[in-house]
Amino acid sequence: MSRRGTDIALTALAPVTWGTTYLVTSELLPPDRPLWSGVLRALPAGLLLLAVTRHRPHGSWWWRAAVLGALNIGAFFPLLFLAAYRLPGGTAAVLGAAQPLLVAALTVLALRDRPHRHTLLAALAAPLGVALVVLRPDAGTDPLGVAAGLTATAAMATGLVLTRRWGRPAGVGTLAVTSWQLTAGGLLVVPLAAAVEGTPPAPDGPALAGYAWLGLAGTALAYALWFRGAGRLPLTQVSVLGALSPLTAAALGWIVLGQALDATQLTGFALAVGAMVVAQLPARPAPTRPGNRPSAAQPASRRPAAQPASRQSAPIASASGNAPSGRSAAAASGRVNRCAAAGPAAYDSPSIQRTSSTVQPSPRRPAMSRTSLRPGRVSSS
Repeated sequence: MSRRGTDIALTALAPVTWGTTYLVTSELLPPDRPLWSGVLRALPAGLLLLAVTRHRPHGSWWWRAAVLGALNIGAFFPLLFLAAYRLPGGTAAVLGAAQPLLVAALTVLALRDRPHRHTLLAALAAPLGVALVVLRPDAGTDPLGVAAGLTATAAMATGLVLTRRWGRPAGVGTLAVTSWQLTAGGLLVVPLAAAVEGTPPAPDGPALAGYAWLGLAGTALAYALWFRGAGRLPLTQVSVLGALSPLTAAALGWIVLGQALDATQLTGFALAVGAMVVAQLPARPAPTRPGNRPSAAQPASRRPAAQPASRQSAPIASASGNAPSGRSAAAASGRVNRCAAAGPAAYDSPSIQRTSSTVQPSPRRPAMSRTSLRPGRVSSS
């Protein structure tokens, strides 16, 4: 498997693990304690990773870790649970599946990065497939629940984009940054959980097993893989993988709880999976115009004379792949002509596009002695 394929597979494990939350919560955890469940899921995992990595935030990362922890954990968990209590599970899942569209919009605004067309189509098709799987004809539309679900989705999408924009401090790994966010987010939920739900629940054996799974696999490992993917893959492609969470929940309900899937749900399942596969396809490179390709058969006598070093230097390509206006077609396509004479090349790597003022001797005349050349100005570019 290629490196990109490995990154996609590891990132996809995060929403697959999150998809087990419904089954674990309904079968193992105490009822009516969603906020404390969020605290016990995030805070111990964050403190464990903090003890393992032994990296504390410094400088601006104190407030950055607090902001990311609030968006990805502290605000996301309570709003998600509020939406789940006031809406049917299918409606809440569809609102969460709309995250790729928000991520695509925020990516354009904050990162100036426009997703490819097939990725946007996949971001539209994935929520539609999830809707066919989880929505029911009697699904409710409570306004407060819808607002909470959309706000939770927007918070997670914003946190994902900021995670990509801020990156990580030098010398600090993904696990350390994940520990900062989980710890900060868990601490933010503690006073809200105490005010709304009172004292923490006393867990029994099954509850301890459920909290251990959600804390270690569903939070520490899953969020580390999710943030790792956010730093390596295009964000819209990462967010489309989030559709695996409700699909996994539906599949586990069918396998473990015996919940039937009809033809419409199976169609939606196939549509959502197909959209995720299409979203991960690499973008096709832009075609090169024939006029931009240098001709290797062009005679040396018809080639333009060597220019000074200050004019030979080509600009570094921009992030969008387009060279600035006013440059030659060869510089815009990232190619440079080389002399027909034998000997070392007169140009450096085309990715940097810096050249020296050395001119190769023509095969029709003898090489000039360096001692006969007059000293000239050398470009520093």
